[in-house]
Parts: sequence; structure tokens; C-alpha cells
Amino acid sequence: MMADWSCIRSTGSALLIVMACWPAAAQEPSSAQVIAQIDSAARNRYEQVLGFTDVEHYAVFRGTDETHPAAQMTVKTTYRKGGGKSYEVLNESGSAFMARIVLHPLLDNEREINLPGNVEQSWFTVANYEMQLKPGGVQQINGRACYMLAVNARRKAPNMIDGTLWVDAKSGLVVRIDGMATKSPAPFAGAARMIRDYMDLNDFSMSTHARAESVSALFGRTVVTIDYGEYHLEVGTTFK
Repeated sequence: MMADWSCIRSTGSALLIVMACWPAAAQEPSSAQVIAQIDSAARNRYEQVLGFTDVEHYAVFRGTDETHPAAQMTVKTTYRKGGGKSYEVLNESGSAFMARIVLHPLLDNEREINLPGNVEQSWFTVANYEMQLKPGGVQQINGRACYMLAVNARRKAPNMIDGTLWVDAKSGLVVRIDGMATKSPAPFAGAARMIRDYMDLNDFSMSTHARAESVSALFGRTVVTIDYGEYHLEVGTTFK
């Protein structure tokens, strides 16, 4: 009988140790800790990435048809720190009218956003957004463990959103955004819902896919998608 009771006491002690350690292991970081990590990741990307090139494919869809683009455009993008972005249009197809009123203005907006003095205003940082960690712990997004935050822009702009931000739980890198633009890009355009996915490329957050959907009295439902690829990063003096 003594051997049996010893086994029970030993098992009970082990259970108590596990139960005592469980809250500490399961404890989530605070909003302030996650936000500080996000800010650090954004600053590190700006400081370390001296430039990059990529190839971007734009497509415009009208109404309920998201199979046959009304217009398409493929561009090579070049970013230089301190200089902003430039674009080389590789090819265009479909409606010249839709390309002129939708796609080309997108490139113009990107140039403006990425000019020196402007680029910092679009980062997901506490300077630009109010952020609050949402409950629920770690979630899997695109195969990555993420924290989810509610974000509200501190000013109204076509590239600023109110919605949800997912960040990598280990690095603070942005993984996905989903929200409504705080300002329409043009008087005749409706408010756009924007979704953008990012990958971890050499420890930097880089876009992989974007989708914007808007509805207006003049143009009806319009969806724009962008796919990003063929990245070449310049970090320091070495291309990766």
C-alpha cells in the first residue's frame, strides 16, 4: 500500500507543478509589447532596405465577374531609399479607359506615398495608428503564427485603413491587413475595402497580394487585384 500511495503523491506533485507553470506559459504579451515590436520591425525595414525591384501584375474587374479582367497591367517597380518608387510598364491589355481611370492613378498614388517625407506616414506604427491587441491568442494566417490587432488610422487618407492587422507573433512583421480606407481616392469613387498579404523576405515584410473592392454610383462594383513577385532586395551593399 505504501508504494501505491507514493505513486499517487508523486503523480499529484507533478500535476501541481504543471498547473503552476501553465498560466505563465500561456500568458499573452500586452498590447504595448506587441506594438513596440511592430514599430521596431517597421523602422528596421526602412533603415536596412536601401532598395528593391519587383514585378507587379494589376487587374481590374467589373460587376460580379472576377474571372475576366476589364483591364490588366504588368509593371516593374524600382524603389530607392530617399528617392521613392518608379515604374516601368511592361505590358497592358483590355480597356484603355479603365487603365487610364483606375490603374495609372494607382501608380501615381504609389509614387506620391513613397516620396521622401511621405513614406513614413503610411507605415503601420503607433505614430499613424491607434492599435489594440485583440483577444484570442495566436492565430494561423498563411501558415504563420500571428497576433491580431484592431487598428484605427490617426488621419484620413486613401491608403490609411480602419480594420484589422495581423503580425507575426515572433518578429512583429506585418502578415495581413484587412479594413476600409478612411478616404476615397477620388470624389466619384466609393470607399474601398482593402486586403493585403505579406511574406517574410530576409526578415522584412514584403507584399505578395492585394485586393481592393469599392462600389460607386458612377462605376458600380469594381475590384482591383495586385500580385507581387520576383523581388530583389538591396540590403546594405549586397543584393539578396
